[in-house]
Amino acid sequence: MRMPVKLLQQYPWYLRPFFWLQKRKYGQVLQPALVWARVPVLFSAVAIFYGLLDRKSSPLNPALRSLVIVRVSQINWCQFCMDLNAYTLAQREGSMDKVEALTHWNQSDLFDEYEKIVLEYTDAVTYTDQKVTDELMRRLSKYLDADAIIELTALIAFQNMSSKFNSAIDAPSQGFCQLPSIETRRGKWRY
Repeated sequence: MRMPVKLLQQYPWYLRPFFWLQKRKYGQVLQPALVWARVPVLFSAVAIFYGLLDRKSSPLNPALRSLVIVRVSQINWCQFCMDLNAYTLAQREGSMDKVEALTHWNQSDLFDEYEKIVLEYTDAVTYTDQKVTDELMRRLSKYLDADAIIELTALIAFQNMSSKFNSAIDAPSQGFCQLPSIETRRGKWRY
């Protein structure tokens, strides 16, 4: 990792409950959290924003949110993000099947039409050489109302920020799941 982390006791007391919850949920403190927490106000803002996006009352179901997050993580080559988020997707789906098929989602029968339109939108928002068209928005609007599209867009934007941050600091995979190698437009990548 390109950024140093501190010992847990060196972080402000009000951030330690976040670390305790991570350790309880994942069995370990997440390395990117320790980097973000070097600037406590940024860490707090990121944690609150993600919590709002991943809340139970979201109009996007948990498995779909995870699918979107993993796809953005793949595109941005974030090892940590792929590890943690693929683990979460596999838990929410009950298998690794969609994780393994995600790089070729548009050619897979594992994804229904709704998921494919959401993934097409995710790609259009994430890849800098693509854009969201009116036609794509019309197709997406058949499945999601305006508020849900706003939440989906915010989730994609958040994960782009998060995965680009984690990739830039070279946040390592923390061993949450065994990931397949993937092929992207930039070539083959092994986690």
